[in-house]
Amino acid sequence: MANEEEEASSILLPAESWDFGMCSRQDAEKKLMAIGINKGQFIVRDKDPGTFELSVRDNDPQKGDHVKHYKIHQQGRGNGFFIFQGSVFPTVSELVRHYQSNIGLCCILTEACPKENPNTIGLGKDKWEIPRESLRLTKQIGKGHCAEVWKGVYGNTPVAVKTLKVGSNMSQADFLAEANVMKKVRHHKGILQIFAVCSDSNRIYIVTKLMSNGNLQAYLKRGKGKVTKLTTLIDMGAHIASGMDYLGSKNVVHRDLTAKNVLVGEGNVVKIADFGLARLMKKDVYVGKKGAKLPIRWTAPEAALYGSFTIKSDVWSFGILLTEMVTYGGYPYDKMISPEPVKTNVANGYRMPKMDHCPDSLYEIMLKCWHKDPQQRPTFKCLHDYFVSTKPNYKEAD
Repeated sequence: MANEEEEASSILLPAESWDFGMCSRQDAEKKLMAIGINKGQFIVRDKDPGTFELSVRDNDPQKGDHVKHYKIHQQGRGNGFFIFQGSVFPTVSELVRHYQSNIGLCCILTEACPKENPNTIGLGKDKWEIPRESLRLTKQIGKGHCAEVWKGVYGNTPVAVKTLKVGSNMSQADFLAEANVMKKVRHHKGILQIFAVCSDSNRIYIVTKLMSNGNLQAYLKRGKGKVTKLTTLIDMGAHIASGMDYLGSKNVVHRDLTAKNVLVGEGNVVKIADFGLARLMKKDVYVGKKGAKLPIRWTAPEAALYGSFTIKSDVWSFGILLTEMVTYGGYPYDKMISPEPVKTNVANGYRMPKMDHCPDSLYEIMLKCWHKDPQQRPTFKCLHDYFVSTKPNYKEAD
């Protein structure tokens, strides 16, 4: 059984071996033209924050050994990644795997260029590290129990910066563990993208993509968010389900899927964020420490009572998230003042009744997410496919 002392080390996961993070074209060419690197070996790097480029070593009779660079484009609202129009992939990882077994580039991709300095564990610095002077904080835009989020500028790029509160009881190792999860899952359109980490001062900063409309709960309570159409909410739900399906494929359980932890960008693009409670599952399950603080109103009964977390406990949380969306930021179990009655009543079979203006078909999906038996709950892939296929059928409920 894993315990809290083991958690920080067990979740320090390596990113994809070909992912070199922030790396200039010149540095990529230097690495790929080094002695011992062969045709087809490659790097994926951040050309600029939020922009990927694939660099591969090639050889032909005219040019000899050289490096070819391909920009990786994002389609539309982040609905996939491609190098050439017509070949779009949900993630950068799938794009890479495709070109490792199919023609289309200058040569078949073989294996990643080796890294000179493998990622260090714990508080050591790695390729993601940036100097503090390259980062400027401009305005605080959010805060939680342990951390605060600032709007900032990295180079010339607007970014969001998360840092521990002064006096927080969270350790630096645990905070860096969150960054390491984000490194592992960054290549999906539904996951908030990490750009860099800064730990060369008294505080640690996690630098991510800036989402202009803030968290989903607050967004749905104000301005244009308050008039979001049901079909748009369904589309958002499909994107969240897709991102969660990807997390599951990486054996990561989120454990804190709430509307506050989903961020909204322009055009109602949504991305899953806040991986502070995320953990790596072993044999499809993570057993949490007894007494750990959890968001009880969103937590599945088997997790709240026994500490057993799986991707299906995240499905339960997704069902609660749907209630927040259809009530435009409403509070789950709002008639129950404290979490303890929620845990007891849910364990005894209580489920939230259908909300006002919630279509019957959507409420049925919520009930499936809240099935007592985790194995009877739908998968995130099924939820995504369902919302995509039925979106045209949804209209505002009376």
